Amino acid sequence: MAEGTHLETAAEHERILREIESTDTACIGPTLRSVYDGEEHGRFMEKLEARIRNHDREIEKMCNFHYQGFVDSITELLKVRGEAQKLKVRESHLNPMALELKQCRLQQRNISATVDKLTLCLPVLEMYSKLREQMKSKRHYPALKTLEHLEHTYLPQVSHYRFCKIMVDNIPKLREEIKESIRKHSDKIGETAMKQVRTCSHPIAIISNENANRDRDLNTTTDLVPGAQDLVDFSPVYRCLHIYSVLGAQETFENYYRKQRRKQARLVLQPPSNMHETLDGYRKYFNQIVGFFVVEDHILHTTQGLVNRAYIDELWEMALSKTIAALRTHSSYCSDPSLVLDLKNLIVLFADTLQGYGFPVNQLFDMLLEIQDQYSETLLKKWTGVFRNILDSDNYSPIPVTNEEMYKKIVGQFPFQDAELEKQPFPKKFPFSEFVPKVYNQIKEFIYACLKFSEDLHLSSTEVDDMIRKSTNLLLTRTLSNCLQNVIKRKNVGLTELVQIIINTTHLEKSCKFLEEFITNITNVLPETVHTTKLYGTTTFKDARHAAEEEIYTNLNQKIDQFLQLADYDWMAMEPGSKASDYLVDLIGFLRSTFAVFTHLPGKVAQTACMSACKHLSTSLMQLLLEAEVRQLTLGALQQFNLDVEECEQFARSGPVPGFQGDTLQLAFIDLRQLLDLFIQWDWSTYLADYGQPTCKYLRVNPTTALVLLEKMRDTSRKNNVFAQFRKNERDKQKLIDTVAKQLRSLINSHHS
Repeated sequence: MAEGTHLETAAEHERILREIESTDTACIGPTLRSVYDGEEHGRFMEKLEARIRNHDREIEKMCNFHYQGFVDSITELLKVRGEAQKLKVRESHLNPMALELKQCRLQQRNISATVDKLTLCLPVLEMYSKLREQMKSKRHYPALKTLEHLEHTYLPQVSHYRFCKIMVDNIPKLREEIKESIRKHSDKIGETAMKQVRTCSHPIAIISNENANRDRDLNTTTDLVPGAQDLVDFSPVYRCLHIYSVLGAQETFENYYRKQRRKQARLVLQPPSNMHETLDGYRKYFNQIVGFFVVEDHILHTTQGLVNRAYIDELWEMALSKTIAALRTHSSYCSDPSLVLDLKNLIVLFADTLQGYGFPVNQLFDMLLEIQDQYSETLLKKWTGVFRNILDSDNYSPIPVTNEEMYKKIVGQFPFQDAELEKQPFPKKFPFSEFVPKVYNQIKEFIYACLKFSEDLHLSSTEVDDMIRKSTNLLLTRTLSNCLQNVIKRKNVGLTELVQIIINTTHLEKSCKFLEEFITNITNVLPETVHTTKLYGTTTFKDARHAAEEEIYTNLNQKIDQFLQLADYDWMAMEPGSKASDYLVDLIGFLRSTFAVFTHLPGKVAQTACMSACKHLSTSLMQLLLEAEVRQLTLGALQQFNLDVEECEQFARSGPVPGFQGDTLQLAFIDLRQLLDLFIQWDWSTYLADYGQPTCKYLRVNPTTALVLLEKMRDTSRKNNVFAQFRKNERDKQKLIDTVAKQLRSLINSHHS
């Protein structure tokens, strides 16, 4: 049993030793642990020592066996070290050459790659350079074609380069530059063509500069002016047309050319937004259009089939409608008649130029008639300011002259003849103020301004005459009339100014026949011609005069009312004063001085003003006597009032204005006179007996008026005569008043029934 156990232990120790010899030292831990955990630890250590000694002996044998070989190896290694050192020295000499060779190979690869990339980029750069050169030389059609190839064919191949992105970003700018250059060149061609129209005696001469075959028989000086072929290089168009024709694809090129030109036409026909601000804006616009169609006309006559008359007519029809629409829009902003007139002259030149190339331009001349209406409106606005300045700066006093030279100067400005004034010695005065010759001359200036617009419109004399007369009538009936009415209606206008306005308008009315003659001399159309428009100047000045007359009447009445406000009657006075009231004396003095100024007025005006003032004064005095606030009045107050009325009657008898027959002016106060006589004379028996008879002495006394005044006097009699009932005379008078009042009421009632 013990022997068997010993054998197992020896076998286990042998296994452990083999495991130690064959196992990695990092994993020997578990093996050693099994040794220390066993019971035969000492015996294992003995076996381990024996195994170590065996291995040492084997190592020693091996070392002894290989020693000579080791020595030989060391000797060889020392030799190799020497050779290695020599090789290292040689390598130190070879390294710079190897690095240089490596760098050269790298550069070679870079150069090769660069050449490849440049091979792709070079055509792009060449096309771009070609484009700039074409733009510089103003070859617009090739430039657009090159730009198209550059954008769609070449740039996409090198789109990842930064310079390519810059080019792509610049393409819209380049396209706009080409378009602007087209505009400028069209402008230049159009300007040249329009210059030719100015210098040519016949529009056909314009065409002569475009085609040598058409100017052989024309001896013109305009050949010195460059034509379209001198300003534009047409050779690319001719080459393309030839190439496409040879290839049998002429129709393709024709369609392409026409499509591109339609696009360019729309570009040319688009006016700048500020075109209306200056004449240069319109001029550039017209030059571009003319230049465009001059080029098309040149192509039409120098190529076969590239364009035809139908195509050009279609383009022109589109251009004409767009041009007229643009002109209507932009000309409506013009408020300066000088600019409108310059625009008209430019349109005429534009139309004549294109008409010389065979384009129909009747619609342009029709549109000019529309612009004529606008021109007339701008003139009217301008002359509104002119007339307003004249009327505002006038002193409304007759023009004084101190010598013959001044007299002739005024007569030269205004058609005025007066034999009596000519005989008078200097200094003397014209009856009218300065605004008469100024207004007259401004009317003539307006007519001249109207005439300027009619020039070169190919209008007949009758049409020009009709246009001038209609515009002048608007000036008279609207512009001048409104200015005169505004002056007349001003709050601060005085009677002197109103009187002078009446005198002035009278003389201006007489001058209308001379304005008729002035227009006739300009247009050579007699006023007697059928359908000739008559001037409405007489109506204008009559209306102004009538307005001034009405204003005079109103002004006079207002002045009278101002004086009447100063009236301060003592209605309870027992005795009258010795003279008329101060306020009334002042009022009569004002009327006398006012009517003295009316000497130059037409007779009827002065008489009407005087009669109107007297009637208003009489009516106002009657209202003053009968107003409700005056509840009582005495006979003494009535007698004082009578003195004032007598003062008015004396003024009427004095003839403040000549031309009244008999006592016509006194009749303005007849109602007051008969009423006062009835009460002062206490002539009731006559009044009541003759009432209603045509020959009644107090025919103008209304019973209602008499009753109102009688009631005022009866109340006074009752209150002021406390002891009247004890005096027989007073009692009798009171009874008479009561009786008269009763009879007056009876008359009033019978009249109403």
